Amino acid sequence: MESDLVIRIDLKSVTPAYRQIADAIRALIVEGRLKPDDHLPTVRQLAVDLVVHHNTVAQAYRELASEGWLDLRRRRGAVVTRRRKPSPTRDVQTRFDQRLRELIAKAHTEGLDSRAIASALTRLSRKMKETQS
Repeated sequence: MESDLVIRIDLKSVTPAYRQIADAIRALIVEGRLKPDDHLPTVRQLAVDLVVHHNTVAQAYRELASEGWLDLRRRRGAVVTRRRKPSPTRDVQTRFDQRLRELIAKAHTEGLDSRAIASALTRLSRKMKETQS
């Protein structure tokens, strides 16, 4: 992984550390900052960098591998794969809607209004689309 790609986690968060790691790496891949055939740090190295147990990083890597984002092989480490775009199911859409509602509610709680939230979603969506082109 390039040195300018930084993963940050909040050990005080209710979201498990492995999930935060997986979410951060997934976002880096979708944004195009990690590309197919890029090697990620070893499990132990990333664990040291993030000050977490190596099993936490291993769990994040396994989750990403099960989703098709990473190829995990002994002696080769974690490598970003070329992943086909799946067709979303109704269940996927329902879970996404729920997570988005929760995120929007949290944003409102922290003082962001609907216009700021919509603007951020549009900006981030365009940015991701540009990096995927």
